[in-house]
Amino acid sequence: MRVPYETMYNEFVRVLTKYGMMPERAARSATLYANASLDGVYTHGLNRFPKFINSVEKGCVDMNAIPVLTETSGIVERYDGKHGPGNLNADFCMKRAVELAHQNTIGCVALRNTNHWMRPGAYGLDAADEGCIAVLWTNTVPNMPAWGGKDAKLGNNPVVFAVPHEGGHILLDVAMSMFSYGKLESYARSGKELPVEGGFDKDGNMSKDAAAILETHQPVPIGYWKGSGLSLMLDLIASSLAGGRSTRQVGELPIETELSQVFIAIDLNRLSDKDAVLENIHRTAMDLKESTPMTEGGEVRYPGEGMLKVREENTRLGIPVEEAIWKGVCAL
Repeated sequence: MRVPYETMYNEFVRVLTKYGMMPERAARSATLYANASLDGVYTHGLNRFPKFINSVEKGCVDMNAIPVLTETSGIVERYDGKHGPGNLNADFCMKRAVELAHQNTIGCVALRNTNHWMRPGAYGLDAADEGCIAVLWTNTVPNMPAWGGKDAKLGNNPVVFAVPHEGGHILLDVAMSMFSYGKLESYARSGKELPVEGGFDKDGNMSKDAAAILETHQPVPIGYWKGSGLSLMLDLIASSLAGGRSTRQVGELPIETELSQVFIAIDLNRLSDKDAVLENIHRTAMDLKESTPMTEGGEVRYPGEGMLKVREENTRLGIPVEEAIWKGVCAL
């Protein structure tokens, strides 16, 4: 089943305004949700929307709260998210980091007391549109064991790297688990097997069964012990810079909220050799694409390249949706 972009966008606006979000904010939030699905990140577009509404109903989201500046130190600003919608808070903070970068070459904004930021790649792409390299990450509720452990002590703490590129920005948007929980849920609903082992089942065996991994809450970190360590470091740096909760402290709450996040922008336009830098980025991306494929007819792509094809197809044909989820949103 496919749904036109405008239809999906309008449905998001309808529901958000019905739940009390001011029209201008609802329009921006709806755009972020719809764009995520348009680009093929269905787990953090339509599929995530009902969970957001559920968090509103549970009272952990203030629909019209905006981040409040609490401290400035050089190129670093700290904000309190005031339990506002995670995507709007993140959108605000990335834009502010870009403003600081335009003034100082580098800008850093740290955010505490916020909610799930939905699809973080969107904020990296926006920064790249402004000529900035972007690095941003968040902590989460404990949802992943440390390598060698069984109980969830770490967050899968997604991180984004975005680099401006004329042929389509280079974008890496990854969680510290082999598969995000949204992706695991999507595979579980479809009954399909994961392409690679993504976690442990109840018998302690590595498994491609998404439902079994969701049951144990034991996804495997990317790179095993390396991803485990990286998750911890991202958490400690985010909570320290933001003066907010660490993953351990988020886990003390009844629901995932009051997260800590960091947004860093670097303005390439302020570098004296900007043109040479951009040319090197392009040549490096093209060199990567010239790799010999492992399989006949295969293709090597830089991160974010495939998104452009998905966006074009979904714009032309409509956005693929899981029918039950779409009908559920329409019924809100």
